[in-house]
Amino acid sequence: MIDGILMLGFGGPTPGCCGRRLTCPRTPGCEAECFVAGILGDNPARQRRVDEVVAHYRRLGGTSPYNALSGIQTEALRIELARNGVRLPIACAFRHWNPWAADALRALKSDGASRIGLVILAPHQSSVSWDWYIKHAAEAAESVGGIEIAAVASPWWNHPGFITAIVDQLREATAHLPRERTEAAELVFTAHAVPQPVEATSFYRAQFAETARLAAEAFGHPAHRIAFQSQPSDSSIPWSSPDILTVVHDAHGRGARDLVVAAAGFLVDHTEVLYDLDIEARELAESLGIGFHRARCVHDHPAFIAALAERIRSVLRPPSSVLRQ
Repeated sequence: MIDGILMLGFGGPTPGCCGRRLTCPRTPGCEAECFVAGILGDNPARQRRVDEVVAHYRRLGGTSPYNALSGIQTEALRIELARNGVRLPIACAFRHWNPWAADALRALKSDGASRIGLVILAPHQSSVSWDWYIKHAAEAAESVGGIEIAAVASPWWNHPGFITAIVDQLREATAHLPRERTEAAELVFTAHAVPQPVEATSFYRAQFAETARLAAEAFGHPAHRIAFQSQPSDSSIPWSSPDILTVVHDAHGRGARDLVVAAAGFLVDHTEVLYDLDIEARELAESLGIGFHRARCVHDHPAFIAALAERIRSVLRPPSSVLRQ
């Protein structure tokens, strides 16, 4: 029986030093560089890519709304569970910024929890978007001691609540368009690209495609395309394709008047969504004379939060082992 919940996400830089590097100058503006270098590695050979991504963050103010938005999701889940009679301590932590997983587990332990249910803040599974989080949480629990990851909430890529939230955001994004323009628009769903070797050995692409199909059908626009974003520009191996900019060019070649885009592989409008779609893809589309209409991510949409709560309730029984679905 779980007695606490850890929400674990990727994370983003927030104002103030994260404390990861003893050599950090701890000066205003250090956050984005430290965050990106922490992901790519403190390796001079990757500095060009670090600088490229840091520039994205700095164009948007130098920090990210990811952590705050994930905290809002966590509080919404707490309220939804309590409404259904489930009252457990919940903490939110991140892989690449504070609060770190170990810090959150210490807080849960201080609240009397020892068997933790893990909620991974990623809808689609691959070694880098799912297994990686399970391993990280287990290592953090071992470092804290006296606490364990006892269950992992099942993924929700095809959960009706997740699909409902995506569709509602699509409807909001197109509410200003005449019906005929919405029907004629090209509908595109995006997810974060992963290395093709990772994609080939996981359910990631198939699950994302299923999310897109279900959402498109529920939206009443079954014709759609999937695309990927956030690929590194300096990789020696191929990543998921097609990328969103290629899809924009293709839409122009087909004479599309409008693009309706939903970042269904992401849960909140953080920097990758805001830069890759709202800046880069939008600027390309508009330069080609195409209207660009992006749906918000699911955020704390009630149907999505209810889906997470249902997944938590499903592990409120003694597990035989850590679930690895």
